[in-house]
Amino acid sequence: MRHSKTFTLVCAAAAAIGAFGAQPNMTPGPGSWYATDAYPGFDSEAGILPRPRKEPGFFSWWSGPKFDTPERQLDWARQCAEDKSYKAARKAYDALVAEWPLSPQAPVAQEELAALCFSKLLDSIDAFEEYKYLLDFYSSQCDYNAIVAKMYDVAMAMREDGKRILFFRFANTVDVRRAFENVVVRAPGASFAPAAMTAAAELLVDDGELEKAVSVYENIRNLYPKSKEANDAVKSEADVRMKLIRDHEYNRARCKDTVAFLKMVKSASSDPALRETLSKYISEASAGLEREAYEAAKFYDSRTRTRNSAINAYERFLREYPASSYADVVRERLAQLKEGAK
Repeated sequence: MRHSKTFTLVCAAAAAIGAFGAQPNMTPGPGSWYATDAYPGFDSEAGILPRPRKEPGFFSWWSGPKFDTPERQLDWARQCAEDKSYKAARKAYDALVAEWPLSPQAPVAQEELAALCFSKLLDSIDAFEEYKYLLDFYSSQCDYNAIVAKMYDVAMAMREDGKRILFFRFANTVDVRRAFENVVVRAPGASFAPAAMTAAAELLVDDGELEKAVSVYENIRNLYPKSKEANDAVKSEADVRMKLIRDHEYNRARCKDTVAFLKMVKSASSDPALRETLSKYISEASAGLEREAYEAAKFYDSRTRTRNSAINAYERFLREYPASSYADVVRERLAQLKEGAK
């Protein structure tokens, strides 16, 4: 059975002010969230699904391992890193993982490769991909929680790099946002998950994906109702919803949904500043609804419509908006129409 929008809003209100209870595990397993469809607004496929396993290249004489065992290859990669030959070290680590993916040295080399990309090569984009590869293929052979925490740190660095160089290295902010989404999907119970989800929502706003941003803010409130980010998400969601109806005021369903949301949040909030802001938003959104309803009623008051159609339209308007600023004008016109009907 499909729930009505009103029921959905009531459920959201209950989640926003209800008890949070125990957080789920960080790692995948019983009692944890680990489904991309649990995160409305996220990219459920691109950027989240694992990439193909590394394999030896065609030009093995150049890209392949220098030694014939994974033990000696790992020693060689570490020696290159110690000698500050970071590009050679990167190549050596990568060759080990591709050539001996099932060896005990492979997850060690993969983790050291990711750390090398981040701390020495200063390449946060590649570092994130390498940490992601580590979890995709060696999640049971590494410290899962520690690696996801490092992924969050790298995602933060990616965002700061983007701010500093105006996302010159990215086609847009999508790559950075997907990094934060990856963190949330892999560790929804982590202490930093609400902050990562907030970052994803903010990047959606930056990209003009306002409806998706609203979905993410809603999820923050529902999944982490006792977090600081949930409190912040209420104000951010209200701001984004208002921007949506300002840009698309003709969408009556969106306006009504926004007014219902704003009233719900205001009734549950004890923050005076937030309540004042919400009151202003409610007045603005309600005024837009009244204006649209008035124009719709006037549409029936024309030469091409019957007198009864106009009377019905104006009466319907007064039932819905008896205290509207247009009410006196409507009552006056309605009296004229009814007098003429006699």
